[in-house]
Amino acid sequence: MDSLSVIIPAYNEEARLASTVCRIHDYLKRQGREFEIIVVDDGSADGTAALARGLAAELGIKFIHNPVNSGKGFACKTGVMAARYGLSLICDADLSTPVEELEKMLPFPGQGCDIVIGSRALPGSDIRRRQPWYRQGMGKTFNLLVRLILFGGIRDTQCGFKLFRTDVAKELFGAGLVKGFSFDVEILYLARLSGRRIKEVPVRWTNEPNSRVRLFRDPARMFAELIKIRGYRARGKYRI
Repeated sequence: MDSLSVIIPAYNEEARLASTVCRIHDYLKRQGREFEIIVVDDGSADGTAALARGLAAELGIKFIHNPVNSGKGFACKTGVMAARYGLSLICDADLSTPVEELEKMLPFPGQGCDIVIGSRALPGSDIRRRQPWYRQGMGKTFNLLVRLILFGGIRDTQCGFKLFRTDVAKELFGAGLVKGFSFDVEILYLARLSGRRIKEVPVRWTNEPNSRVRLFRDPARMFAELIKIRGYRARGKYRI
């Protein structure tokens, strides 16, 4: 059975982090899988860090504290670089995609896939509660921009539930330069450039209303990050 590192980036997640970590911990323990859970606090302003330290003492999880808020991409990179097992799952602290969906993804690394990404946009995806219409529109616009500026062929780059071969994840995140919300796109772009195999799998997903993506500021930043990714590539900044 594959050993697994679970990486949870956390920013102001005091209200839901404990239930998420306990659910993942209990599920993987029941599976008899060798695993570790890595919580990366990205400079939270609430009690996330203290809560995570308590969970580390109680459950034996690994806790990493970034003293300054540096972005979700930076937090995920920090967690990936600390992972020590053969597969790495990056999942959001709200568990919009339940940890049980992992079972759909686990067969594919053994079939030669380097990255398996959960998708909300494939036939068979099970959307239990949808985003408001304006957030759906933002998502569709962003996906269109990804296709126009960087690459196509992936229906949902932004679902926060992705499984990597850990050696591949370390290579890709080690080469990545984006610290913000568009890090997913950059990592998949680098995977394409380096010939990695990517598999998209339909998953169950429930919109959590307390999104960390701020409606007016973050979409503009994400668009700017897409332009930066293209510029980094043109200037030979990626060492992969």
